[in-house]
Amino acid sequence: MSVSNIMFETFFCTPYAEYYTSIAHRQYKKESKVMKRKLLAVMMTAAMVMSLVACGNSTEQAQPAAAETAETTEAATAETEAATAEEAQPAAEGSYTIGISQFAEHGSLDNCREGFLEGLKEAGIEEGVNLTVLFDNAQADMGTASTISDSYVSQKVDLICAIATPSAMSAYNSCMDTDIPVIYTAVSDPVASGLANEDGTSVGNITGTSDALPVTEQLGMIREMMPDAKKIGILFTTSETNSESTIAEYKAHAAEYGFEIVDSGINTIADVPMAAADLVEKVDCITNLTDNTVVSALQTVLDAAKKKGIPVFGSEVEQVKNGCVASMGLDYVQLGKQTGAMAAKVLKGEAAASDLPFEIISEASLYVNTAAAEKVGMEIPSAMLDKAAEKFEEIVVE
Repeated sequence: MSVSNIMFETFFCTPYAEYYTSIAHRQYKKESKVMKRKLLAVMMTAAMVMSLVACGNSTEQAQPAAAETAETTEAATAETEAATAEEAQPAAEGSYTIGISQFAEHGSLDNCREGFLEGLKEAGIEEGVNLTVLFDNAQADMGTASTISDSYVSQKVDLICAIATPSAMSAYNSCMDTDIPVIYTAVSDPVASGLANEDGTSVGNITGTSDALPVTEQLGMIREMMPDAKKIGILFTTSETNSESTIAEYKAHAAEYGFEIVDSGINTIADVPMAAADLVEKVDCITNLTDNTVVSALQTVLDAAKKKGIPVFGSEVEQVKNGCVASMGLDYVQLGKQTGAMAAKVLKGEAAASDLPFEIISEASLYVNTAAAEKVGMEIPSAMLDKAAEKFEEIVVE
């Protein structure tokens, strides 16, 4: 594809064409107003000078007229400068504009966004009151995530909230040479993703919260539900660093619970059907990560497992609602609230993102779905039902 075609598609054939057009239109209107005022001032000055010539060379007449001309010109110029300054005035103190870049559309990330806005509201920063929110979803596409964060930089937002690892990495890259802070959430491994140092401190003007999975708790839960199981399957996206590091942790602890991990990597969501169909033939169950691409295709994975008659375990409550049998999962609304509280400190100037180490949610809760268990001929032990934080008796697919 030629450079000219690429430029055309980038600026006129993308969802952001309207944004760039509106920016240009506003700039044109602004410059036109200023030019009109300046032209008016010049025309008035010229008219006064011509009237002086027409009235003769009387010094006594010329001096008052000249003074009047100067006053008129100064007044017109002052009006023009005042209008220009008014248009350039920044938002009122205490009001903010933020961009929220979400990598994919699924329950856990939606819950993060909901909780994030609740966390800001609890800190006195509320959408529609003193907060303007720009929101975009990358639909699990890295290129789109990069375009979204670039557009927020162009709009000079006060802060970017990046939901999920790919969006966080894109936002950090876009803001590298700016003073716009990035607050991320739902990043399983900030260190492996290059967003934090080994000690948890920030690598730049960026911080946030991690949704590191409670791997050992998940393995223990699966063993309790499936005493005879040997192999656990995991689907993951090869380009998501957080997925690779989580699989490494699963493999490090699997033997402690008598399991072997069988993993299968995919590149895009189009690879999921074939990979899932192949994986279910090799394992006794599947456990999900917070892998954005795989979770976006959760129903495809569930269908393959159902045909084989094996359970799928989720990594958070929304996956259990949608058909996974159980999960030792995190509360993503609470994770979002925690992130919102961090963002509020940065927006209010109470702390710099670069000075805040990333935070984690440490407590995992058990969620179960009896309807999902029935579909694969599995019965959840009564002891586990009793200690579940939440039980679902139907499968809800949104």
